Amino acid sequence: MLDYKVILATAISSKASDVHINVGLPPMMRVNTELSAMPFPAVMPEDAKKMVIDMATPERLARFETVRDLDFATTLDDGSRFRVNAHYQRDTVAIAFRVISSNVPDIDLLHLPPIVKELCELPRGLVLVTGPTGSGKSTTLASMIMSINNKYGKHIITLEDPVEYALKNNKCMIEQREIGSDCPEFASGLKHSLRQDPDIILVGEMRDLETASSTITAAETGHFVMSTLHTINTSQTVERIIDIYPSGQQNQIRAMLANTLQAVISQTLFKRIDKPGMVPCVEILLCTSAVRNCIRENRIYEIPNIIETSRKVGMQLMDHSIAQMYSEGFIDRDEAIARSANPGKMEKNLTPHEQAGITVLDRKNQSELEAMLTAK
Repeated sequence: MLDYKVILATAISSKASDVHINVGLPPMMRVNTELSAMPFPAVMPEDAKKMVIDMATPERLARFETVRDLDFATTLDDGSRFRVNAHYQRDTVAIAFRVISSNVPDIDLLHLPPIVKELCELPRGLVLVTGPTGSGKSTTLASMIMSINNKYGKHIITLEDPVEYALKNNKCMIEQREIGSDCPEFASGLKHSLRQDPDIILVGEMRDLETASSTITAAETGHFVMSTLHTINTSQTVERIIDIYPSGQQNQIRAMLANTLQAVISQTLFKRIDKPGMVPCVEILLCTSAVRNCIRENRIYEIPNIIETSRKVGMQLMDHSIAQMYSEGFIDRDEAIARSANPGKMEKNLTPHEQAGITVLDRKNQSELEAMLTAK
C-alpha cells in the first residue's frame, strides 16, 4: 500500500511544486514546469482512496462522497504543508497536491515590480492579484501580508479555501479562517469579518456573485481588501467582475468598482534559465482618474493604451515585463516570444539585443548595453 507521506517527502526533497495521484500511473511530480514519474509503483484504486481517508476528517469525507470534489490542506510530521484537491475521474479517486513553502518569501526577493511593495502602504480600497492556476498569486499575497506584518500594527483577517501559508504574527495580529471548517463560505466569512474590527481583509478568491459583492462592499466601507481572480490580464479582470453581475446591476457595479479598485496585479510564471526555479512576469494596472473614468463609462478596451502610456507611474503591460525579464537574463527568448500577447512585435523588440551580439543580458551590464544600443 502506497504511503502518501513518503510520496510527499520525496517530492519535497526533489523540490517539486506539485504531485499528482492517478490510478493506473505511478505518482507524478512537477519540477520547474516539467511533469515526470516518481520512483513508486502504479497507484491502485484502494491506494488513492486510503490516502484521502488518512488525510481528511469524517465530515470532509462525507462531503467528498456527496460533491465528488474536496479542497483542504495537509501537513507532514516535519511541518511541510500541502494544498490538496481530491476528486473523482473515471469513477476512481485522484488527488492533486500543491507544495506550500513553510516560509513566506520576502517580497524584495520575488522579482516583482517595486510598485507592488508600495501598494502595501494603501490605507483602504481593493487590490486584486490575478493569473492562471499555479501563477504564484498566493505567494504574492502572502509576501504582501508579511511586508505589512513586519512594519505596522494592524488586524488582518484572511478567508482561504484552504489556508495555505501559515502566517506568523509579528507586529500585526493575523487571523486565518478556513472555508468549510472555520466558516461555511467566503460571503458569510466576509459579512461577519466586518464586525471583527479588521484593518485588512484577504479573500482567497472572488469566485461568485455573492463573494464579489461582499468583497467590494468591504472595500467600500474603508477597509484594505486583497483578493484573487483567475484572469490573464488586467482589463479582462475588470470585465470579469462586471460580467459576474446581472445586466441590470452592471452600471451600479461599474460605479462601485471605479470608486474602490486601487490596482490589479496580473502575473504568470516563467521557467528561469539562469538557475533552477521560476520567475514572475507581471502586468500592473493602477486606478488613476483616467482608468476610473474608463470603468464608469464602460470603455474597458482603452485600459491597455492607458497602461502603455503610464509606465512612469508604475503601470506596465505583460509584454513589457516579459521583455524586461528576457533582457535581464531570466527567461528564454523563444518562450518570451511564444507567450507574449503580440509575438511578432515581441520578436522585433528583442532583435536589437541579438544584433548587439548578446542574447542573454547580464543585469550588471544592462545600462552599458542600453547606452551602446542607443549609440548604434
